[in-house]
Amino acid sequence: MHISLVGISHKTAPVAVRERFALNGDEVGRALELLKEAYEGAAVLSTCNRTEVYLTGPWPVRDPAPVIEALARARGQSPPEGGAPFYVRTGKEAARHLFRVAAGVESMVVGEAEILGQVRSAFAAATAARTHNAVLSRLFHSAIRVGRRARNETGIGRHAVSVSSTAVALARKTVGDLSSSTVLVVSAGGAGKLTARSLAEAGVRQMLVTSRTFERARELASDLGAAPVPFNRLDWALGQADIVITSTGAPEFLIGPELVRTSRNGDGRPLLLIDIAVPRDVDPAVRALPGVHLFDIDDLRSVARDNLNARRAEIQRVEAIVEEELARFSEWLRSLQVVPTIAALRKRAESIRQAELERTLPRLGLDDDARQRIEAMSEAIVKRLLHDPILRLKQESDGERYVPAVRELFRLGPGVADDAEDEEEP
Repeated sequence: MHISLVGISHKTAPVAVRERFALNGDEVGRALELLKEAYEGAAVLSTCNRTEVYLTGPWPVRDPAPVIEALARARGQSPPEGGAPFYVRTGKEAARHLFRVAAGVESMVVGEAEILGQVRSAFAAATAARTHNAVLSRLFHSAIRVGRRARNETGIGRHAVSVSSTAVALARKTVGDLSSSTVLVVSAGGAGKLTARSLAEAGVRQMLVTSRTFERARELASDLGAAPVPFNRLDWALGQADIVITSTGAPEFLIGPELVRTSRNGDGRPLLLIDIAVPRDVDPAVRALPGVHLFDIDDLRSVARDNLNARRAEIQRVEAIVEEELARFSEWLRSLQVVPTIAALRKRAESIRQAELERTLPRLGLDDDARQRIEAMSEAIVKRLLHDPILRLKQESDGERYVPAVRELFRLGPGVADDAEDEEEP
């Protein structure tokens, strides 16, 4: 059983490319339905900074094209011509990458608080779609354990940060004191709530909250002493705001040059737009408007870089946890294939030994002592014959690669218990 990863992230592609593969909940479900036609197990992790597909099957994935096509079809699009900057990792490297993701060291904002929950949600979606198996289950349970340990045993998550809080930090870095600014938050979802709370902690006095679901906007506004705004009055809210932070799940731009132009009435007041949505909420063309400053999620790197420098020492401690858990997972995966093969080989040899004794001994007319001596000799012969093959199978370095050959040579059958239950809870 092989593990493979096909992914795209903030390290390999700008947001303009990543947003073409960012999947919402329904789209993840559709992608899993498509993937299970070709792979034994599949899970999709899609966040603002990455879309990664984890697969299990009898062979490692070498060509990402079928996976990219499935992601595109899940969004109702055609695969991009000329491909896209996806990376492919297999075996230990795929598992190591997921462990690092869950620990927060692969994030743009190192140690961010949301990623562990997103990893858990990715596995829950695979479970709901019935695209998980024993190997994928163990992989994600192990990754979640890494994430928990990283936060409990190191300082990587100390003073928990997020993309949302980093956006607020960028606003403070750009504008300065936020207490006199009117801030509009577009979204009352998870990122919107985190953003609004970070703004309140930063001292914002005048805050507007809008969402396509007005009830959610009203609930969040009530919690924070902000003013809820119906979504159909977005143009009015834009006219009141000095700073706009937006993070919705809209598939298309919500804010374009014309909306910004008309909402401002040409008054020339500066406007700071921070778009942390993927796909983006704000049309990049608004950058051409006078007095308008737009930052998207990729522009958070400068603030995120400061965070990285502060947490660099903790990353080394996290890496040690990752390697410890990777060794544990790799040993389990190896035993999943090697141990049943050794047991089947011994069983096969024993059945042949017993059959030959039952056929031969009655003809010899031996007494009990002689029979026992011959049985002991046959056991010793079998043990000596199997010693070297079993020793090779048990070797950690390359024992796994002998499994198919041994099963083929001794006619042992498929052997790997892919439906084995995993008792761990995420």
